Amino acid sequence: MNNLKNISGYVVGILFFLSAITFNSCDFLKVDDYFNETLKYDSIFTSKRNIERYLWSTAAQFPDEGGIFGNNYTPGPMATDEGFTLYSETEFRGMAYALGNVSPTNLYNMNTWNNMYIIIRKANTIMTRMNEATDMTALDRRDILGYALFIRAYAYYHLAIKYGPVIIVGDKPLENNEEIDYYDRPRATWDETVDYICAELEKAAPMMNRPEEMLVSNFGRPSSGAAYALVARLRLMQASPLYNPHPNNPAAITTFGNWKRSTDGVHYISQKYDEKKWAVAAMAAKRVIDMGYYSLHTVERVDGDSPNLPSNISNADFPNGAGNIDPFRSYADMFNGETVAPRNREFIWAQWSNQTLNYSRRAFPVHLGGWNGLCVTQKIIDAYRMVDGRDIQNSSSQYPYITRGTIGKEKVFSGYDLPATVSRMYDNREMRFYASIGFSNRKWKCSSISEPADKKNFIADYSYGGSAGKDKAGYGNTTDYAITGYVLTKFIHPEDAWSGTGARRQQKSFPIIRYAEILLSYAEALNNLTETHTIIDTIANKTYTLQREKNELVSAFNQVRYRAGMPGLTDAEFDSPETVQGLLERERMIEFLFENRRYFDVRRWGKYEESEKELIRGLDTDAKGNSFYTIIPINHAKARNRLIDRKLVLFPLALDEVRKAPSLDQNPGWQD
Repeated sequence: MNNLKNISGYVVGILFFLSAITFNSCDFLKVDDYFNETLKYDSIFTSKRNIERYLWSTAAQFPDEGGIFGNNYTPGPMATDEGFTLYSETEFRGMAYALGNVSPTNLYNMNTWNNMYIIIRKANTIMTRMNEATDMTALDRRDILGYALFIRAYAYYHLAIKYGPVIIVGDKPLENNEEIDYYDRPRATWDETVDYICAELEKAAPMMNRPEEMLVSNFGRPSSGAAYALVARLRLMQASPLYNPHPNNPAAITTFGNWKRSTDGVHYISQKYDEKKWAVAAMAAKRVIDMGYYSLHTVERVDGDSPNLPSNISNADFPNGAGNIDPFRSYADMFNGETVAPRNREFIWAQWSNQTLNYSRRAFPVHLGGWNGLCVTQKIIDAYRMVDGRDIQNSSSQYPYITRGTIGKEKVFSGYDLPATVSRMYDNREMRFYASIGFSNRKWKCSSISEPADKKNFIADYSYGGSAGKDKAGYGNTTDYAITGYVLTKFIHPEDAWSGTGARRQQKSFPIIRYAEILLSYAEALNNLTETHTIIDTIANKTYTLQREKNELVSAFNQVRYRAGMPGLTDAEFDSPETVQGLLERERMIEFLFENRRYFDVRRWGKYEESEKELIRGLDTDAKGNSFYTIIPINHAKARNRLIDRKLVLFPLALDEVRKAPSLDQNPGWQD
């Protein structure tokens, strides 16, 4: 069950049970024909308590952000090169998108356009009528207004990142039963869309609680930091090649050069490069950094347990090195439930997520009560570096990458066991690899159960005939196996178990936005500057001078690297902006694995087609013994038939919506 109340942080008052609403025209704009909730409108706006209840019931209509595998928010990881599954496309809808099965007439229940506009209208209603309550103080009104503004902006944000340019409906709730012309409005341009959303978030932020004021009991409620962090994310998208055609990467021109608003012929996406957009993005990220509240999550090093650092990695204390931290636990404990999420200062905004927990079961071997098919691709496996930071293609003699044989002796570090039967392909890899990837002969501890004995410390062998191989698919379902040879373990705790006496799971949270993203976004924005720019934050009345300054860029990038136990940028790497961009792109791929960033990153970089053209590869799960470790293209129609089409950069609008509103243009490449 979706944990939809998390944005409020607590269940407030009597729950509102929303009934399904059917609209006959312009669904995304038309208002409720009736208000079938516990209270009528006139009753709602008579008291502070009722308004607050209505506010948070509106917020509850946002999807569980952790439902990136199968909910109606976004196609997610399975529509990218990081994930793959044989499960049904009706459950893992990103697969339907990647296979080209989604169309304007069949959106696989991923159509969020209507629901976001319902949220927007409800927020407008709150802002229009909240002053009718006579029992509110000025501070009460400020709090409610701030969160109503945020909720409205966040609904627009959901629309923008998925569909592109939006229809900005203004501040007043739309009237009932008007003629079609009243509801028929054109979409704004992309720049108008982003500028509007960011302005609304910046207007809301000073009225919202600051992060240091947030109570643990209110975990899941956004703070002012969340508002500013979302601005940073949107500004980075706006500055990126898909929306800002760089001379060396004119993706905005090749993708959207012919896409113009039908009402006036204006390009939806700017066709002129503007470097200042990168400076604005850098300022937005730096503003979050300068709040001084957020930091990367780290766990203190324990001598004799934490792994020793290779000699080429700084032994200084974090954030200047990794000498005093445990890189494995620092990363793993954020996601598996070990660290108390409400106290994690890396989580700028996160929420409890039942969907994250439930979907982790899809990675467990069938023998452990799971379904064994939440797979990671070989491309991701190969992107992880060796423990000293070198590529697998250029590994060192001290930490070599070897594709045959086993490690021969069990290794234990940070409470993680690497059995002796593990392939040398997985020896001496960076700590995020072990925290995130389930590979053959990995140990599944399931330490919460007491019996049966064969379910504790289970060794999952994904080769044919192995303990979790293709021939062990369960319940008569032949799709229940790790077809790539790898599953996602990022959100799985050593105690987690789905069967056996005493089986329990740690509660899971999903990070909507982390401080690591802000640091890498800041580094990327600075890396794209060739001149010095002065940007004024009008909200804080502060001036930022921004340029490609070495200490600033390197410090931001290296913090993420050091936390993972990796070496920082070298002088030679910094001297080449192209090299740094490539490193940043790879770092984001690894750092944010299955956090729903890759889908948007490859698009904003203008690299969607390039990334999707690479074959989905994995190990030979039809083979036994050493032959299993042969890397091959996945021999399945769902891998072979993935659609590579530029139109998939943006999600389509429902055809009936486009045809009802003459001024509403469809996204390019889709039926209108």
